[in-house]
Amino acid sequence: MKVAALFLALIGSAVAFVPTARPVRKAVQMSAEANKAAAVGMAAAAILAGATPAFAGSADAGGLVFSANCAACHAGGNNVIQAEKTLKKDALVSYLSGGFKESSIVTQVTNGKNAMPAFGGRLSDEEIGDVAAYVFATAEADAWE
Repeated sequence: MKVAALFLALIGSAVAFVPTARPVRKAVQMSAEANKAAAVGMAAAAILAGATPAFAGSADAGGLVFSANCAACHAGGNNVIQAEKTLKKDALVSYLSGGFKESSIVTQVTNGKNAMPAFGGRLSDEEIGDVAAYVFATAEADAWE
């Protein structure tokens, strides 16, 4: 009985619902100049989207990314796969392609190298920039523990 009453109440409320018609807005017309400006803006955005990312990552956020994705092999700045390839500054200076700089770390994290897998498809550009900032700052300060 309760089910029937609930069913009738639901049907009644559904029948009572009448959607209101919304007025249709007029289409916006753009001038030829506005079309050209929009096309130029879109082209510039497409070019900039393919540009090399800025390497101003956040070392604080990078510490979290490092803990979640890198620490299994690089805990304390070490390397459990290839012991000589640590994240300490002197080691990074010797084996990073492009030298000891944040952009070189971004390249290696993104593309991988030798036994290190590429993280370009797993982490966002922002996360890679952040972890590179963290690794660079920690190595620069000789603060790996």
